[in-house]
Amino acid sequence: MSKLLIGGEWVDGMSADVLRDKYRDEPYGEMAVASPEQVDAAVAGAEDGVWSSTLSPYDRYRFLLRAARLVEDRMEECVALMRAEAGFTRADSENEVRRCVQTLELSAEEAKRLNGELVPMLAASGAKNRLGFTIHAPRGVICAITPFNSPLNTLAHKVGPALAGGNAVVIKPSNLTPLSAVLLCEVLLEAGLPPSLLALVHGSGRTIGRQLLADQRIAFYAFTGSTAVGREIQQAAGLRGVQLELGSIASTIVLADADLDMAIPKIVNAGFRKAGQVCTSVQRLLVDRRIVGEFSEKLVAGVKATKAGDPAHPDTIVGPMISLAHAERAEAWVAEALAGGAEILVGGKREGAVFEPTVLTGVDPSMKVVCEEIFAPVISLIPFDRADEAVEQANASPFGLAAGLFTSNIHSALRLSQRLRFGGVHINEASSARVDVMPFGGVKDSGFGREGPAYAIREMTEERLITVSY
Repeated sequence: MSKLLIGGEWVDGMSADVLRDKYRDEPYGEMAVASPEQVDAAVAGAEDGVWSSTLSPYDRYRFLLRAARLVEDRMEECVALMRAEAGFTRADSENEVRRCVQTLELSAEEAKRLNGELVPMLAASGAKNRLGFTIHAPRGVICAITPFNSPLNTLAHKVGPALAGGNAVVIKPSNLTPLSAVLLCEVLLEAGLPPSLLALVHGSGRTIGRQLLADQRIAFYAFTGSTAVGREIQQAAGLRGVQLELGSIASTIVLADADLDMAIPKIVNAGFRKAGQVCTSVQRLLVDRRIVGEFSEKLVAGVKATKAGDPAHPDTIVGPMISLAHAERAEAWVAEALAGGAEILVGGKREGAVFEPTVLTGVDPSMKVVCEEIFAPVISLIPFDRADEAVEQANASPFGLAAGLFTSNIHSALRLSQRLRFGGVHINEASSARVDVMPFGGVKDSGFGREGPAYAIREMTEERLITVSY
């Protein structure tokens, strides 16, 4: 059974929830559920720990780098764990572990690089014989609230920079994937992190999550999840800091001059990895009408080669969705689109929690598969006549996390990328192209703030001005 990490000790919760394998629907473990008193103690312990810590930036570098090596060493354990609790295939699990390792390595390096800047005091009159510079100091207690679809790497993107910046962290992972968070905490402690700088609590967002939001000892919230919950966090945080990576309806645009042999494998991977449960998964696929016939034929062939089913099978690329209810919702949305005149080019069937990789055509903007985040292995192929029209359709969403653009024309690439209102625009990549070193975050209802250790660490610290007169 998973336990809670409070005050540097692993302890039982007030109760326990059974965890079930996402493909086989069989019990594989239990999750300890924290009481309100335990949540309070977790924050108190983290607050005491951060202000009594004597770790140097080099110390932080060493334990984060050691943690990266320990995660690598536990690759097979991680693969088996994420297969059960997230339904990940081997490819998805191994990629999650490799990215977690890289995120911890990057965070380790940033611990040594965090510095301020010299202020040009002499540029102002009356500042003779005066120096000024800035430093970055810890904020205090950081609360990391993470989703099910990236149980290791998204957590590392919050915990790594927070610790690198000298903070303490209270973790509240998804109830659907709690054991990955337990594993990462075990690794960090084994790597030498003082236990007082880390706490882990499990339980309902409606109870434990809201208790954490109300606790004024928490200085900063790093959250990945729905826009509705993000709004609640922002309102509750008040003047405290927040980093919000929220909902998305990701678009990828394919112009007539695109290299289809390069584009289609990337689109298939970006649309269907992790069963389409990625905030930047290709949902709207906008294709120039002049090539839509050839493109559709090649896309369907690529999707048909994408095997769905048991994540334990080495050939499986698309495993189960996170629950039967999620798969049934996706099935209902597709059925609604079909009733409205859409057609299935490939896929469309569900078996248990496994939903086949699916491509729809003939959709219209009012359909849920187009105007709401489906978070499932479903792509809607939408023809367009002009490139500007494709940009307008992509921008016609309350969200703005990431977009992809395929073209062989550098003029088109640069002109259109500047008009796409997204946090990231990837030329000759699909919307889900991400390298963990880069800044990652959205605009509009997709939130604000940036992940990526070099960027997150500055948000998770306070810039302080120091002046000296002589």
